Order: sequence, then C-alpha cells, then structure tokens
Amino acid sequence: MSDRKICIGLLKHVPAYYDVGRNLADFETFAAEAARRGVQLFVTCESYLDGYCVALPECTKGRLEACAQDLQESPVLNRVRELAASYRMHIVFGCTLKTKTGIRNSALFVDADGKDIGVYSKTHLMTPDLVYEPGDSLPVFETALGKIGIMICADRRFPETARTLKLRGAELIVNPTYGMWHLANEWWMRTKAYENECPIAFAHPRVSFVCDPNGEIEAKLQSSRSDILVHDVDLAVSVDTMLPYRRPDLYEIG
Repeated sequence: MSDRKICIGLLKHVPAYYDVGRNLADFETFAAEAARRGVQLFVTCESYLDGYCVALPECTKGRLEACAQDLQESPVLNRVRELAASYRMHIVFGCTLKTKTGIRNSALFVDADGKDIGVYSKTHLMTPDLVYEPGDSLPVFETALGKIGIMICADRRFPETARTLKLRGAELIVNPTYGMWHLANEWWMRTKAYENECPIAFAHPRVSFVCDPNGEIEAKLQSSRSDILVHDVDLAVSVDTMLPYRRPDLYEIG
C-alpha cells in the first residue's frame, strides 16, 4: 500500500443563505462524520459559510459583508481550527473573508494541528463575484499530506489556473465551487486533470467527484441529499506523458 495515499472527503451539501450559525452547526456534524470515516482532507463547497448568497438577485454588498469573517478574530474560523485539531484532519473551508479594504471569496486551509496552512482567494472574478476583491496569487501549499493547490469555482474556466498550480508542484488540486455542475462541466474538469496530469477533487453542493491524472473519474457522488464523498487519492501515482515534452520556448506572446 502506498504511503502517499490520502483519504479525502468532499462535502456535498447545500448550505443556507446568510445563515452562518446554521452552516457552522451543520459543518460540525459533517466534520464528525468525516473523521469517523477516516478523512484526512475535508473540503467544503465555495462560500460554504454564507451559502454563496452573492448569487442571489437581492443580495447586497452590506448583507454579504455581514457574513464575512476576520481571519484572525472570527470565533467561527477558530471553531473550524478546533475541529481540525480535535479530529486530526486537514480542512479546506469556503468562506467570505474581510480585508482592510473589502471582502474576498476565500478558502481557509487548516492543518491537522488546527494551524493555518494558508488562505487562497478566488482570482478570476465574473458576475456575480465582482463585489469581491480578486485574489492576487496562485499558491501551492506544502502540507503533511503533500503539495496541494486550490482553485475556486470560475478559476477552473481558465487553463492557466490549473497549469500554473501543476507547474508550481501541485500533486493534488482541490476545487471548491458553487456554480455549474452539468455534464459538460464534468468533461471540462476531466480535461483539466488530463492535460495537467494532476488529480482534481471537485466539491459542489450537488455533486462531488475526483478525476485522476489521466482524466478518468475515480469517484463520484451525485444525489439530492447531503453526504460526503470519501475517496483515497494516491499521490504516488505519477503521470508524465506530456508535461516533460512541453515547449515553453514557443509560448511567449510578446
């Protein structure tokens, strides 16, 4: 058995709009279940904490800001950290974060000691996300589980996102999202995994799935009820069919 195999849990649950307290309470229940099932890396959907309320026609910036959390002072995020430490589980938690000048659509990444690994904020903003400030980096996080990159929802539309994460060393890309989840999206994600020879874990309120480095679906959960897709991803499985033969000397456009 590979010692690079990690058990990931992708939460498939529709959070409540604006209801931070209820969504945290639900998360506590799901985290306990994930831990019971041996999950080492637990991932929510995009903007889990506020239910991605920005997509609602009546959503105002003020109401969205009321759901936003301070990275250091938030009791909610401190509770997420406590859960991670209690269950010895890494967590990628979708939320709206406050900045000095506004808000960002972010994912807090916490390790199994309850310590922050880092934060990724959505970099590619489209309607209705223009109310947010865009993230300004595409980090790959060094963790005890491996090198992990994050892209949020619409980031997956742009080929540069996943490719940059892969070239920066990502062994796994997790994709919290709330938008499209149709069959075409599944093929797009399979293509992203194939062309970057990197597994991608897609977490959405309606469907969760894992693509392997060859672009095949390793696991999928789609239903009308809340659940967790639990699946082992072997980071020791390496595919180098195409990337070693890239010609970056030809890719300059200037």
